[in-house]
Amino acid sequence: MVQILPMTSSIHPSISSSFGSARFGGRVSTCNSTSTRFNSLRFASSVGPQSQCFGLKSCKIFRQERNINSAKTIVSMAQESTTITQENALEWVKRDKRRLLHVVYRVGDLDRTIKFYTECLGMKLLRKRDIPEERYTNAFLGYGPEDSHFVIELTYNYGVDKYDIGTAFGHFGIAVDDVAKTVDLIKAKGGTVTREAGPVKGGKTVIAFIEDPDGYKFELIERSPTPEPLCQVMLRVGDLDRSIAFHEKAFGMELLRRRDNPEYKYTIAMMGYGPEDKNAVLELTYNYGVTEYDKGNAYAQIAIGTDDVYKTADAIKLFGGKVTREPGPLPGINTKITACLDPDGWKTVFVDNVDFLKELE
Repeated sequence: MVQILPMTSSIHPSISSSFGSARFGGRVSTCNSTSTRFNSLRFASSVGPQSQCFGLKSCKIFRQERNINSAKTIVSMAQESTTITQENALEWVKRDKRRLLHVVYRVGDLDRTIKFYTECLGMKLLRKRDIPEERYTNAFLGYGPEDSHFVIELTYNYGVDKYDIGTAFGHFGIAVDDVAKTVDLIKAKGGTVTREAGPVKGGKTVIAFIEDPDGYKFELIERSPTPEPLCQVMLRVGDLDRSIAFHEKAFGMELLRRRDNPEYKYTIAMMGYGPEDKNAVLELTYNYGVTEYDKGNAYAQIAIGTDDVYKTADAIKLFGGKVTREPGPLPGINTKITACLDPDGWKTVFVDNVDFLKELE
């Protein structure tokens, strides 16, 4: 059903300065107060007797003007330093080795979901881990090894059998050779088809939509064999231009394409770390006039690999994101991560590349 091509693997805390530039090599200028006082005294000693006629009031005005000018200089230096920091951060983010690692969401019956994904969608169960002390179990599924493929991380919380998906999450995308055959298989297994196979509105690509047992939607996309069948995560946003700018600067993603569909009143933007036919991408959707959505409690986050979680956190802060977990190792496994929210409140976790590979050993 799904043909998979081989895919190559892509694979120090420090104290930031007051302007956040230490990690990126920015310059931070300082003001030497001793030198300033010395220069003021030297200037005063060079003033002749005639200058005394200005009196004490004039001297105070002169000193006030010097203080104002000094303050303006400090503000100017701070602004210059911040600009340099952002430039350096943007350059580093673009060089960082990043890729989408996995998407995390919650399900009410882990075994039922694993059965559906393996039998109907052709995924493989890659690994499973139970954390009884925290009362949850994870299962990782996908179309290839985690060190080179984008995969799904299912989370089952003990005793919780239902979640609210909300209106903000859209769907996952899976590339298949034959959408119609896949739909027939899903029907035969008792799956729910919400949109029959056929050309997309206004285009030629054949698609279909299905739902898994928990109500998560999957778009089946007819596409020639690809190394990354699990190819999309669609999320809705309230300001598309703002979201594109944030993902480009803070996350280092590339705007792969943008398509406006005025007839149906929505616009999409495809963001990612490589071409859509070879990499998993983020599909951001803006519905005309809708600025807020209900996120529910089912969908959790996307994980992205990085060479440095500390620099990543600094860049996120610089470009308007909110860091919800400061960078550092996770207790027990020592994998370094940092977590953040984008301007729409979508959560993303960045994982140290080297530590992630060690986890898989």
